Amino acid sequence: MQVIRALLPLLVPSIMAACGGPAETGNPAPPDPGAASSPAPPAGMPTLTTAQKAAIGRKIWQNESNRTIAGLTHWNEGEEFPSFGIGHFIWYPKGFDGRWTETFPEFVRFAGHRGARRIPDTALLPDCPWSSRAAFYRDFEGPRLTTLRKWLATNVPLQTDFIMMKSRRALPNILPAAPPDQRARIKANYQKVATTPNGIYALIDYVNFKGDGANPREQYRGEGWGLMWVLMEMRNVPPGQPAAREFAAAAKRRLDLRVRNSPPERGEQRWTAGWHKRCDTYAAPLKGP
Repeated sequence: MQVIRALLPLLVPSIMAACGGPAETGNPAPPDPGAASSPAPPAGMPTLTTAQKAAIGRKIWQNESNRTIAGLTHWNEGEEFPSFGIGHFIWYPKGFDGRWTETFPEFVRFAGHRGARRIPDTALLPDCPWSSRAAFYRDFEGPRLTTLRKWLATNVPLQTDFIMMKSRRALPNILPAAPPDQRARIKANYQKVATTPNGIYALIDYVNFKGDGANPREQYRGEGWGLMWVLMEMRNVPPGQPAAREFAAAAKRRLDLRVRNSPPERGEQRWTAGWHKRCDTYAAPLKGP
């Protein structure tokens, strides 16, 4: 637990003060009771500057959609659901039960708990109202998606805070799901990566990018690609920048294995270059604006 206590304070909701507050008046979403858990006191991890905290949000938005407003509402070709926000939080249409962890409704609950206002009525629906990619893009310039994009663009700091909260919860979620003989290795590698600002960014971004790895449905042929699997994949290296570089390399190895194991009809090879490019950002020192 020392690792968890050490990292959590770096990712506290001070990102809101660094980047701005939530939107103004309107209808809050139902609260998420778990969204306000308080972190323990710090214990020796590096402190992120306000510029670095803001940079994390910008880098995630850049990674997902080139920091475009249009990219805040997106539906990938070949996928059964759209993605929303700087982190491309997925939202399932009614009746679809995919293997991926759905995150957009969770973000909306988080936003309501944080007091966000003017949450669009569309975002409060129980299911994604578009049943297909074609229907989604026919409605792309309509009032529902236009309003969603405007609200998401206004609340970039809130989305960053949500992504950081998801990262805070990752290690406690991973350890019970991990093989018992791998738990010490996972904790040690997590701690090594978390000793630099870009390592912290890597841990935050990767959970948003490919999940924490604890969901048994997010596997092909018994092999996963989320954070748990990357931490198990890492070779033994010193903490600091060597660990950040090895995390980037291990992530690429796991993603390459995912592509090899994926159903051929999904055509996942087409994403490899972009995935590798994203992982390469983990090895570079994190900078401010």
